[in-house]
Formats: sequence, structure tokens, C-alpha cells
Amino acid sequence: MALELDAYIDRRRLKRRLAAWRLAAVAALLFLVFVLVDDMVGIDGLLPGGRSYVARLDVNGIITDNRDRLDRLNAVAKDDGAKALIVAIDSPGGTVVGGETLYRALRDVAARKPVVAVLGTVAASAGYMTAVAADHIVAQEGTLTGSIGVIFQTAEITGLLEKLGVEPLTVKSGALKAVPSPFERLTPGGRTATQTIVDDIQRMFLGLVLSRRGLSEAALAPYADGRIVTGRQAVDANLADTIGGEREARRWLAEVHQIPATLPVRDVQPRDDFMRLREMASALARKIVFPERLTLDGLIAVWHPDGRG
Repeated sequence: MALELDAYIDRRRLKRRLAAWRLAAVAALLFLVFVLVDDMVGIDGLLPGGRSYVARLDVNGIITDNRDRLDRLNAVAKDDGAKALIVAIDSPGGTVVGGETLYRALRDVAARKPVVAVLGTVAASAGYMTAVAADHIVAQEGTLTGSIGVIFQTAEITGLLEKLGVEPLTVKSGALKAVPSPFERLTPGGRTATQTIVDDIQRMFLGLVLSRRGLSEAALAPYADGRIVTGRQAVDANLADTIGGEREARRWLAEVHQIPATLPVRDVQPRDDFMRLREMASALARKIVFPERLTLDGLIAVWHPDGRG
């Protein structure tokens, strides 16, 4: 009897394990189908039956060069079902190259259909560079925007190393190689060379704003020092067009481009936000171990709440 009971218990245990594996297999299959459908629908930007819609892209957090986002914007540009694009921005900025590539991708979309930017809590620096790619900019009264400027940041730890009795030794091909560096004092020549780079990118940034917003250099000059402004101030300075949110954006699309406000909105979001967050964490960890990487990140256009941007 004991043997039969043990065999019965073993069979029950085996059945439970088999059921668990079957459940896991079904879940994996459903997940795979979801991913495939998301790829076919999300990347192509199509709704079932080729229905017309308004595309919406959220630009949140630090802006970096994002290939998946560029691919999706390219798909929106080519999709006849997408009648317009709303870009909802809530970002303090990011890398210059990230803002520049996003700007150009949005201009490619705007060559085929209207693009309107809706600014959230913050749309500064590279976030504002993204906004000026739109044909129309809508801001909340309390939006923090502007910060039209570029920053190149590093750290100098020579004083700390001296206190620790550590003397870094560097052999390089030229005086300005790897300058600025945490391991050597910034010379006047190094500062001049670095400032020249920052000034050149700043001229590029200002040029985008001048051309897209129709401002004169004199009108833009008060806002070219990196300051932030509110949405109300941005509208007064012609850095934005009107106060409001997505409802005002849809109203503009209806009145100016005859795009019905009844069209559904479809989000066209990149899927790799988590992966990018993990990559940023990994990069930060590498910086702790290899601080010289601080000199290799490139220029950033980002607003810091403490006023350093």
C-alpha cells in the first residue's frame, strides 16, 4: 500500500509539473505573438484596415541618439494613414547629437505631414531643440523651456591626487590630446580649444531656433545665454506659439490643416527604454572605475535645476 501511495503522489507531482510547463509554454507563445504583432503594427505605424489616425511620440527624460525611435519616425513619415504627428516633450535635454538627430527626423516627418509639439513640465536645451522642429509649439503656462545652450563637463581631481600622494603620468602625441582631462590642470590653450567647440555648437543651436521660429538675432539675444523661461514667457518671446496642451494641438491641426479632432491617436513609442536605462547605469558604473571616460561623452545640451546648464 505504501508503494502504491508513493506512486500516486509521484504521478500527481509529475502532472502538476507538466501543467506548469504547459502554462509557461502557452505564456511564452502569447508573448512571442504579442512581440511579432507589435513589430508589424508598431514599426509600420498602421492601424487595422488602414484607418487614418494622428501619431503621437513621447520624448521623456534624457535625450540620446535612439535608432529605434528614428526608425519609427521614418515609418510615420511614410505611412499615409498617419495624418499628423504630435510630439509630447517632457525632457531637460540630453546629448547634442541626440537632439540634432531627433530634430532632423522630425523635420523629415514635417516634410510630409504637420508636426506639432506639446511641451510638458520641462522642455529645455535639447528638449527645446526637439520642439523647434515642429511646425507649431504648444506650452503650458508653467512649462520650463528654453535653456538654449551647450555645456561640456568634466572633472579635475589633480588637487585630490596631490593630497593622496599620487602623480598621474600621461604620454600623448600633442598638448591638446585628451583635453580636458581629470588628471591634468586645464591650460589656457586647452580652455580656449574647448570653448571654441562649445561656441561652434551653440551657433548651430541658435541657427536652428532662428530659422524655425523666424526670430531676428536681436530678438533671440536675450534668451541665448542659457536661461530658462516659462511657457508664458516663451509665447511672449515667440519661442512657442500658444498656451495649452494636446487639446489645443488638435484644435490647431483641425483649423489649419483640416485634420478632424475625431481621428484616433496612436502612440509610436520605442520599446527599448529599459535597455537604454540599463546601458546608462552600466556607463555610469564604468565611469566610476575609469574616470577618464568623462572626456569622451561629447557635448550635452541639458538644463540643470541648480543653474549650471
